[in-house]
Amino acid sequence: MTRVALHAPLDDVVVALAPADGLGGALPIDVADTAGLPRWRADERLAARALLRLLLHEAVGPAAASARVCSRVHGQPYLDGWPDLAVSMSHSGGWVAAGVHVRGGPVGVDVQEPYAAGERLVRRCCGPHADRLLTLEESARAVETSWVWSVQEACVKARGTGLAGRPWTVPVTPFARHGRWAGLRWCALRGRVPLPVSCAAAPPAGGADPHGPTPEARNGRRAS
Repeated sequence: MTRVALHAPLDDVVVALAPADGLGGALPIDVADTAGLPRWRADERLAARALLRLLLHEAVGPAAASARVCSRVHGQPYLDGWPDLAVSMSHSGGWVAAGVHVRGGPVGVDVQEPYAAGERLVRRCCGPHADRLLTLEESARAVETSWVWSVQEACVKARGTGLAGRPWTVPVTPFARHGRWAGLRWCALRGRVPLPVSCAAAPPAGGADPHGPTPEARNGRRAS
């Protein structure tokens, strides 16, 4: 079986990133789930599933790696018969990313191949930080906006809302590596991967955050 590099950016969370091609053959159960999809969409799904299964094989074991991948209403994936694991997948350009929370807490992962970021997009995603990014050279602005968007997407994926969760409203400080939002901790894998990849997670229901409450919680305020 192909091996992939694993990253552990947050407690109990393991993430993998790989080019979409060269991940090996797809399981029949995954091929069946692509019935009726356009070829390009099926290829993306199969590549993401293949990486997720490689990640599960390395981080959890072969039994989890062979479980059926199902989807909730907003597209959030889960493993049939494995309630103590939570998973997430993403694809962009020729890359796929996958993540697993080995204690079952919410998790989201997102990869973004940088693309041109005009003023309207920057202001929508970066809010009060937009002016700072708009001073950057075009290629640098595209990369940094993609880092911000990868965090925002990871957060709404962890909450199970996807785009319905309005990811552009998640406040993210450009160039930051870590942060918190709405009970989640997030991490941008800067310096570890060749393009923007971020993940977000929370402890399992009823579990304690090993890093303690946020300053907002300690002061009796809800985090934005």
